[in-house]
Amino acid sequence: MAFLTQDKLVIVGAAGMIGSNMAQTAAMMKLTPNLCLFDPFALGLEGVAEELRHCGFEGINITYTTDIKEAFTGAKYIVSSGGAPRKDGMTREDLLKGNAEIAAQLGKDIKQYCPDVNHVVIIFNPADITGLVTLVHSGLKPTQVTTLAGLDSTRLQSELAKHFGIMQSEVTNPRTYGGHGEQMAVFASTAKVQGTPLTDLIGTDKLTNEAWAALRERVVKGGANIIKLRGRSSFQSPSYVSIEMIRAAMGGEAFRWPSGCYVSTQGFDHIMMAMETDITKNGVVYKETKGTPEEMAELQSSYKHLCELRDQVIAMGILPALDKWNELNPNIK
Repeated sequence: MAFLTQDKLVIVGAAGMIGSNMAQTAAMMKLTPNLCLFDPFALGLEGVAEELRHCGFEGINITYTTDIKEAFTGAKYIVSSGGAPRKDGMTREDLLKGNAEIAAQLGKDIKQYCPDVNHVVIIFNPADITGLVTLVHSGLKPTQVTTLAGLDSTRLQSELAKHFGIMQSEVTNPRTYGGHGEQMAVFASTAKVQGTPLTDLIGTDKLTNEAWAALRERVVKGGANIIKLRGRSSFQSPSYVSIEMIRAAMGGEAFRWPSGCYVSTQGFDHIMMAMETDITKNGVVYKETKGTPEEMAELQSSYKHLCELRDQVIAMGILPALDKWNELNPNIK
């Protein structure tokens, strides 16, 4: 049976809904036969492992452990959903302190137990900041850590497809950049609807300015809407999209959406944010972001918001001052 790699993939937070769905998706994609599940919640973790065994996947060795050293030893790929989830009425930023502390420990554990890991994907909120904290404490190269940001673009694609009554795949290159949160920058200039530039449709009877403004708002509030509808934070979509990311990092099919990565360009620095990227076996590289003056101003505003969150984490003592990052992680210049 052909697997993409034989390397060890660790799912952190595997007892949770996101983590268990990530594990199942990785197995269904046949990424690797070497799948390790980690979570401190022993009972739930064993339950996930048992359910995966009951799926009858062929050729996969599913292991599980509550011991982080055992989980990370020999790991080449890690996807972590191991933070507290959003609840109704919460923003991603409400999770900042507790999840940033979890991210700091995650980074330290990576540095101690699997410094030779190839790639790490962070998806617990606020993902831009938790990914940044993980990167700084892990000692990894910026190319080795990405964060989940693609959901905002898939939500834009979904809303446009619903509005026009077409297949979702007929909306091409919808993009949001910057923060994975309500301060995201929604770009219209990149997208096409059945081959027609979205900007040619906005302001017409097909998509009035008012309808576009309302649609944008639904995109921005997409995660909160799932909580209202399902009574819990998203789990199916982040699970699937994050495993698509690690698949690309393993050398598999190209990742289709923006991802969060460490950025030092275009006036953005010492931050992790959603950009147009390529994820390959050699890591993540980002490209220059282009948009209208209004879109670029929105991106700058999103960046400023992320810097404020980053500075809060520094004030908490979870990250050192910017000029000390290189001492903690020499790969960050």
